[in-house]
Amino acid sequence: MHDARSSDPDKLGWMKGFPPAKAQRIMVSDASAYRFPQLRWSFSHYQELFPTRPIDRGNGPHHPLNLSLRDDLDAVCFKPIGASEPMRWDDSLSKNFTDGIVVLHRGHRIYERYFGALGERQHHLCASVTKSFVGTLAAWLVHDGQLDPHEPVIRWIPELAKSGFGQATIEQVLHMTTAIRYDETYADPEADIWKHLKAGGVFPRSADDQGPGCFTDYLQTVVQSGTHGEQFAYRTPNTDVLGWILKRASDQTLSEMMAERIWQPMGAERDAALQIDSIGFEFAGGGLLAVLRDLARFGEMMRLEGQLGNRQVIPKAVIRAIRQGGDQKKFAPAGYTTLPGWSYGSMWWHAHDDHDVYTARGVHGQAIYIDPKAEMVIARFASHPVAANAQIDPHSLPAYRALADHLIRES
Repeated sequence: MHDARSSDPDKLGWMKGFPPAKAQRIMVSDASAYRFPQLRWSFSHYQELFPTRPIDRGNGPHHPLNLSLRDDLDAVCFKPIGASEPMRWDDSLSKNFTDGIVVLHRGHRIYERYFGALGERQHHLCASVTKSFVGTLAAWLVHDGQLDPHEPVIRWIPELAKSGFGQATIEQVLHMTTAIRYDETYADPEADIWKHLKAGGVFPRSADDQGPGCFTDYLQTVVQSGTHGEQFAYRTPNTDVLGWILKRASDQTLSEMMAERIWQPMGAERDAALQIDSIGFEFAGGGLLAVLRDLARFGEMMRLEGQLGNRQVIPKAVIRAIRQGGDQKKFAPAGYTTLPGWSYGSMWWHAHDDHDVYTARGVHGQAIYIDPKAEMVIARFASHPVAANAQIDPHSLPAYRALADHLIRES
């Protein structure tokens, strides 16, 4: 059942009926919410399964993304990474188990599709796309002088003095160049990522599990391994630490910060939400829930250097600092074969190509892809059976570039 058609959640009848038959139920307690193909339903119904805190869009009008649909994009062809035969754009969507996708060109919606359990006004799990929102907020506080990137983490979180973050700086956390012992291999059930997710209530714990019971307790157990600042290593605890710092520095929850600084001034279409753990600590590393068009709005605002309509939402200097990316030499040892020459900085992935592409990325295929040269933004939700984007990139990254080249040629 590893194709989009046979795993379609509506066709499989997940959670249908009053109540659903036992065989059709999806729950957190038995881990079925994170099991394929059930996750094709749960990612689009996440708030029915987990506790969240709302991100209020306020009472203002939403920023319009005018509809200018084009009929020439489905037939755009590209060659997947490592393949000899070309693939069409529309075929790539099912290949990557796409739940929804919006393409903006110069701020207009030129392509929009929804599949499976997702509707246009439904929230979907953003996973690690969340990190890029948190990184943007952190870069903003640095710009405003509320954070000094060279300060130690323990300036704001003394509770981490004995942890692996005790000798790290805010800048090292922001760019994920901390040296901590942490395995983020989703395919390994014994990896640290699962202990982390169990602590936060994202994944169920067994009755005899004596491990940490919330995110902050877990972060205090992380140990150092190596020298901070030497190389990039993608580790979700960095973002949870950064979220903790933002709360202390701003005296706000992340939900309040995002509502006040992003969701309301950018004219979001719907409220969003952040997943919370047993003590109300927001999951900065992957807990954002939003509708697809609001992800596209955020991407468009980033493309326009913080401006949307007649509003300068985020200072230009913040976006320009983010767009510089991270250190490519520190990124290279991480061994991302689908991302040669890339870097990671401010919780964003940077291509350093001739289009100045940078993206927000999440497991199972979540993405905001920003191509400034093509004046294009792509927002995508997906529920791929494999968490790692290395399985998804071969049919996504060249597809996005082909679409960008097509728009440049045809404009």
